[in-house]
Amino acid sequence: MQAHSDIIIAGGGPVGATLALLLADSRFSVQLIEARADLSRPLHRRTLALSYGSRLILERLGVWATLRDVTPITTIHISQRGALGMAWIKAAEENLPALGYVVDYAELDQALHACLRATTVNVVCGARVAAIRPTGGYALLEVQRDSVRHALTTRLAVIADGGAGAAQRVTRDYGQHALIATVTTELPHQNCAFERFTPDGPAALLPQGDACALVWTATPERVAALLELPEADFLAQLHAHFGDRLGRFLSVSARGSFPLGLRYAARPIQPHQVMIGNAAQMLHPVAGQGFNLGLRDAWELAEVIRTRPHGELGSAAMLMGYRRQRQLDTRGGIFFTDLLVRLFSNDNALLKHSRSLGLSALQLLPPVKHFVARRMIFGARG
Repeated sequence: MQAHSDIIIAGGGPVGATLALLLADSRFSVQLIEARADLSRPLHRRTLALSYGSRLILERLGVWATLRDVTPITTIHISQRGALGMAWIKAAEENLPALGYVVDYAELDQALHACLRATTVNVVCGARVAAIRPTGGYALLEVQRDSVRHALTTRLAVIADGGAGAAQRVTRDYGQHALIATVTTELPHQNCAFERFTPDGPAALLPQGDACALVWTATPERVAALLELPEADFLAQLHAHFGDRLGRFLSVSARGSFPLGLRYAARPIQPHQVMIGNAAQMLHPVAGQGFNLGLRDAWELAEVIRTRPHGELGSAAMLMGYRRQRQLDTRGGIFFTDLLVRLFSNDNALLKHSRSLGLSALQLLPPVKHFVARRMIFGARG
């Protein structure tokens, strides 16, 4: 563990590891603090939806070519249960090979850290950042490792997970849980992702190999009951909820759940520190924006750092410049996902009619569809 580094990144998940790789060949010394004691141990399998824009970032780092469990999404089908109106977003219409990709979170994490091991970045495992405070022209970090507290200084502390830092956060509980599982279907998915809005919340099916990754949103009580159902009963309930677009559901495995809400930092920048990824914002999984937003945080922060003189690293002017550059994208992502949850998770007859008109308009107005697709894939620059 180095007592001082130009940049210290707290959190070695995919967003923090991506930032470390983006800065690995810069003129700045970089140290990564990760709570996990052994990065060689694979994490639990978890599905991740990456946009095509995120693929481009990972390609620049040499990570993308090492991933094997990758399923392209070439079409997104959007509909609502019990109402007219639907929309299709197609990669071919955007002149792209895919709109996004379904990858395994654990495999991506392993690939990023394999690349990090070939760099000069100092990766410290089994350590947690307990506190951060400004001191003069630096940030002072208290790091806990093996029951010993270490004091580290840095020109810029980057908080890339939700555990470190003490910033005030805005939170909203949606009163929903997400049930996640892997399901097989009678008909092939043909690389199409389905987003189905219902009064209980959205249900998504993402192509994953020959199967589909399911994200089923409902009340905590409903999700708890669904988790306890025998397989045949669960599949019948899913078919009734989702519809017949992929025929019958044949099997389900790896059922689990987690609560859903909105959380974001009211002040993502403070003296000599900045929050990115889940530390800066955690969104509802509808539209799959959260992780991609975090990767764009890492990309643009690295871009700002590289263009600043060494003496300006962590300065108020540098951090304000980064925040202005990211504001449109982050605020837009927060507003968009929150609006979708609030607008579609109800059975209001007037809103149902308006939603039908909105989906029909999205399908019938190519410039609007193109704008929405590009924002989802590449975000927005401030």
